[in-house]
Amino acid sequence: MYPQFNEQFANATRQFADTAAQINRLTLENAQAVLGLQLSAIEERADATFSFWNEAAQVRDMDGMKAIAPKGVQLARENVERAVSTGQEAFGRTLKTQEAIGEIAKSQIEATAKATRDNVEANVEKATKATGKSSK
Repeated sequence: MYPQFNEQFANATRQFADTAAQINRLTLENAQAVLGLQLSAIEERADATFSFWNEAAQVRDMDGMKAIAPKGVQLARENVERAVSTGQEAFGRTLKTQEAIGEIAKSQIEATAKATRDNVEANVEKATKATGKSSK
């Protein structure tokens, strides 16, 4: 009985470790994708902002200031839009990753429930046969 228990425990532990590794892989891939997305957005917006400030530094009169003001407003609007779209994309990727993790967990629970049910049915059958043989 102990070897059977040890084997079941070892199988369950192995299955848990495999599942945990799979979930960790998904999580790390998501973190890498989101970080890359955010760094790309920051780099793009920083380049645009520095370009604007370089242009603004060359303004010498009020007419130049009037000409550059709409560019500053446009830059601010683009920065906000990019930040929002990047946040939405990161949230979407994270949501998809969490759904995949949920599916993995669901399949593991279903597989464990089926294995347990099969094990219980087999033991009930053995017990029924044993009591039927001993009473004769």
